[in-house]
Amino acid sequence: MAEPSPPSIDPNSGFCSKTKTFRSPRPSIALPPQNLPLSIASYAISLLPSPPPETNALIDATTGSRLSYPEFLHQVQTLASSLQTLTRLSKGDTAFILAPTSLKIPILYFSLLSLGVVVSPANPAGTPSEISRQIKLTRPVIAFATSSTARNLPPLTKPTILLDSLEFESMIIHCTTTIKPHQNVINQSDPAAILYSSGTTGNVKGVVLTHRNFIALIGGYNASRPDIESPPVGLLTVPLFHIFGFFSILRNIAMGEATVLMERFDFGAMLRAVEKFRVTGMPVTPPLVVAMVKSEEVGKYDLSSLMVVGCGGAPLGKEVAEQFGSKFPNIEIVQGYGLTESTGSATRTIGPEESQHYGSVGRLAENLEAKIVHPTTGEALSPGQQGELWLRGPIIMKGYIGDDDATASTLDSEGWMKTGDLCYFDHDGFLFIVDRLKELIKYKAYQVPPAELEQVLQSHPEIADAAVVPYPDEDAGQIPMAFVVRRPGSTLNESQVMDFVAKQVAPYKKIRRVAFINSIPKNPAGKILRRELVSHAISRSSSKL
Repeated sequence: MAEPSPPSIDPNSGFCSKTKTFRSPRPSIALPPQNLPLSIASYAISLLPSPPPETNALIDATTGSRLSYPEFLHQVQTLASSLQTLTRLSKGDTAFILAPTSLKIPILYFSLLSLGVVVSPANPAGTPSEISRQIKLTRPVIAFATSSTARNLPPLTKPTILLDSLEFESMIIHCTTTIKPHQNVINQSDPAAILYSSGTTGNVKGVVLTHRNFIALIGGYNASRPDIESPPVGLLTVPLFHIFGFFSILRNIAMGEATVLMERFDFGAMLRAVEKFRVTGMPVTPPLVVAMVKSEEVGKYDLSSLMVVGCGGAPLGKEVAEQFGSKFPNIEIVQGYGLTESTGSATRTIGPEESQHYGSVGRLAENLEAKIVHPTTGEALSPGQQGELWLRGPIIMKGYIGDDDATASTLDSEGWMKTGDLCYFDHDGFLFIVDRLKELIKYKAYQVPPAELEQVLQSHPEIADAAVVPYPDEDAGQIPMAFVVRRPGSTLNESQVMDFVAKQVAPYKKIRRVAFINSIPKNPAGKILRRELVSHAISRSSSKL
């Protein structure tokens, strides 16, 4: 039975009037003692039944290849033994991974994590200069790549291992020794992974996440695990090198779910996979929700198995969420919010009732605290007031590797992490994301959130996608400019777009410039690459002079 909240804490919002902080309204969960040696790999596997279920652990969406849980766990242990014997990898070493999604990636992750090796996966489509910067940050001793990605890697201490080689296949299948891998003492405070922040507003940074961060995150999901007869089938549409995909595969394995993996995202292939493998749930980004609402291709497939989609990565507009609910009444859309720095998940909605709070990204995760801080005065604010979201709890990163200044400016001495997001909590404890503080458009004396205007634009039936950026203006400082992707056959023009928005927003928020474009540039998590669009807009203007 949960203890009653102190009088100073509102049981609905979790807001404490004395400390001006928000606490999670969810029951606190007991985590393993912090001084207990434990890796996230061991913790996730410990949540499985013993003996492990004979059900599918991993499925390749393209080939249909499958690995059962006993096969997966055997291959994880075999690879760990092979890596220790053949490469002499040891606790504290960093492994750089540059490869597309495949069944081998989760096996590799779990093997490395079980040895105490720090896992650092990067985007295989990265340029040599991007990869070079990541390697300078993390200083890996070994890399795992494929025949097509290895050419972008500089020489490291140990030879690169190709995941599509017979050598690696042998390391997974044939144990090179009868001795079990040496069990290093892995402390929960040890680094587990270094994941790269998106770099959409500056240079890429290496986020150090500990085993404890992931244990706390997975422990929260385990505490709210639904009681269902057959194991869910999850489809991962997000890449495994991104925090969204990284924590999702750890979570799915810990929950005993089957995970369908796609090497690269394709909308039609996603729909086919849902139909073929009877997928019950999948994480998605807002642009994918928009595509499902507006695509006529969706009607060609049997999506009746799909029960829930978890949306994160960027704000999802209330109108789009409502349109999705109308089109797919039997699919629950669960929203969540997180950053790489918060191990990917800080808030989420749980259950159909919470999911009806359209526009919100849910309530604080278990064991987490938050503050809403005025960006100028530093004052902690009450429910309903907008400010920068600060977070504190066991899922918050250790810091940025090789960047003490960035760490100090993000984490304060009391453990609070400044997210850089303009947000507010309502009186029921639901969090609403307004926009990135750095991306607010400064129009005269007003601040205009691009995400709000994008949601209005996406509600137009002839607009397939849209992005809003600041455009330099001599009189106003900046004006909101929209990049619009028209739906096929649309003849929508600039004035129609501006009129549509003007009818729904305050005068200072009006779109004052429009450009039509074939697609909106985004990172793998679905976040808009606004700097690219700003550069494109300014260069187009300069070329006309």
